[in-house]
This record gives sequence, structure tokens and C-alpha cells, in this order.
Amino acid sequence: MSIISEIDSVVTKLIDGIMGSYHYMINNPDAIAFLIVSVIAIVSAIFVVISEEIVHSAFYLALTTICVAVTFFFMQAEFVAVVQLMIYVGAVTVLFAFSIMLTRNKIMQKKDDKEEGSK
Repeated sequence: MSIISEIDSVVTKLIDGIMGSYHYMINNPDAIAFLIVSVIAIVSAIFVVISEEIVHSAFYLALTTICVAVTFFFMQAEFVAVVQLMIYVGAVTVLFAFSIMLTRNKIMQKKDDKEEGSK
């Protein structure tokens, strides 16, 4: 009987914790927005690494840095968020995109040469 009562108390505490988290989320829409932005940032960071197209990786990197800037806005660090947007999204990602586009012809020629050599 004591094992059943212990299991019942653990389940009750777990349900109370989940309901407490649910009520906290309902009463704080900032927490919901933060969770959504953080999930988007994590997923886009994973896609930066696993994407086979280099251009797609550069744009996923831009999305990740935008999500980080939004997170800075949530922490009321507006200056850091604006600097993050201007430098990383505006400059570094555009630099990546242009460098990839300018060197793309040479990359494609090397792939075509390898495919013709194997035939």
C-alpha cells in the first residue's frame, strides 16, 4: 500500500507542476513568444549545419541571428539587438551570400568535371 501512495503523490506533484507551468504560460504571453522564437532559432541552427545547399545554410544562419536579436529585445537590450541585426544579418550574411554566388560558377565547373570524368 505504501508504494501505491508514493506513486500517487509523485503523480500528483507532477500534474501540479505541469498545471503550474501551464498557468504561468497563459498569464505571460512573453514566455510563449520566447519559447516560439527559441525553438525557431534552435531548428534553424540545426539546418545551418545539415543543409546540403550552401546558400540555404547562409539564409538559415540569417534566421538564427534574427531570432537571437529578437531574444535581445525580450531582455530589453535594444541596442545590442539592433547591432546584432545590422552587423550579423545585414553585413555578414549578405557577405556570405555574395561570396557564395560569386564562387558558385567555379564550384559547379568542378562538379561537372568530376561527373564527366566518371562516365
